Amino acid sequence: MSVLPNNDLDDIDRRLLEALAADARMSLKELAQAAGLSSPSAGERLRRLEERGVISAFTVDIDPTALGYPLQAIVRVRPLPGQLHVVERIIRETPEFVECDKVTGDDCFVARLVVRSMAQLDTILDKVAEKAETSTSMVKASPVKRRLPPLS
Repeated sequence: MSVLPNNDLDDIDRRLLEALAADARMSLKELAQAAGLSSPSAGERLRRLEERGVISAFTVDIDPTALGYPLQAIVRVRPLPGQLHVVERIIRETPEFVECDKVTGDDCFVARLVVRSMAQLDTILDKVAEKAETSTSMVKASPVKRRLPPLS
């Protein structure tokens, strides 16, 4: 995958990406109309964006609350000496961790966790706390959902 300078995206690429970000299930015909292209041209543009690594997946946005996970937490994790890989494995193998970034600074990981109850949160954090220090913040709201970076 190559990293492209932002100026390698033209207006048509930007329109395609914005349309897909709004609705990844949009048909090729609708996508072509949104970008002012024919369907074959839109398909070719998408293929090139995928090849260049600009588009890595077409996905769905699922609300955890609708699946019975009303609580979300942000967990900062600082593994104990020699436990980095063990902690990373625990996070990977715990499906309630829905996102995790390896970061610089005092902590090694910043993760998002979805849970059904505070008791479930305690159970999960107890597994991690055997190998790391944690700091947990409960999510009250998400005023900025995951979105596209500026395209212009």
